[in-house]
Amino acid sequence: MDQSLPFTWSPQLNAAPADQIRLLDVQALDVRLQQLAHKRKSLPEHAEIESLTKDLTQLRDLLVAAQTEESDTAREQTKAEQDVDQVRQRAARDQQRLDSGAVTSPKDLSNLQHEIASLAKRQADLEDVVLEVMERRESAQARVAELTERVASVQAKIDDATGRRDAAFEEIDGESASVAKEREVVAASVPADLLKLYDKLREQQGGIGAAKLYARTCQGCRQELAITELNEIRQAAPDAVVRCENCRRILVRTSESGL
Repeated sequence: MDQSLPFTWSPQLNAAPADQIRLLDVQALDVRLQQLAHKRKSLPEHAEIESLTKDLTQLRDLLVAAQTEESDTAREQTKAEQDVDQVRQRAARDQQRLDSGAVTSPKDLSNLQHEIASLAKRQADLEDVVLEVMERRESAQARVAELTERVASVQAKIDDATGRRDAAFEEIDGESASVAKEREVVAASVPADLLKLYDKLREQQGGIGAAKLYARTCQGCRQELAITELNEIRQAAPDAVVRCENCRRILVRTSESGL
């Protein structure tokens, strides 16, 4: 084509009107593929799973802390009970010595009785410690049980959301595969040079490389064409590939173009 022709035309590129209309079919299929990809990426389950996963991480951290506390208090209780047992055994031995009559010295008897009394007080104090530790351990055990239940509940919600997401993935991916196959068939019927230009423009123009000229308006940028541009398109041969002067997309003429 003569290079002096208006730049609205694509120099040296021609395609039968039917081929250009088929390009709109390719475009429609590409738009559908974009929509499906967006739908896959923006499923509500994504945000739901992300939020629940954050909750689960926090709950698991709390559970580990509660389990650590329960373990620590268990060891503390064991140590306190051992201390009580040691004092009890010593008091029992002293009581046996006292009851046996082996100690006859008044001073030794007094000392032994004083030690038994001291051990009794010590045992009572240690038993109070055991009770206090047991209460803390029971509280920690209750906390562990509560958090274990909450972790299981949140995990169940994550599993449910994941199942719904995967089911949606399967449906979307199935439709995408079907649309992609149809796109491959339709694109194969479009001249290679026209398809190459379309793909290049589609990449540059946010996924839209070809648009219908409808009622004197480019359906790609939604701008009504100027009179001079419309006159240039009217003068173009039916097989000339024309472009929108505003967005540079391929303009496909139909009976509804308003020319």
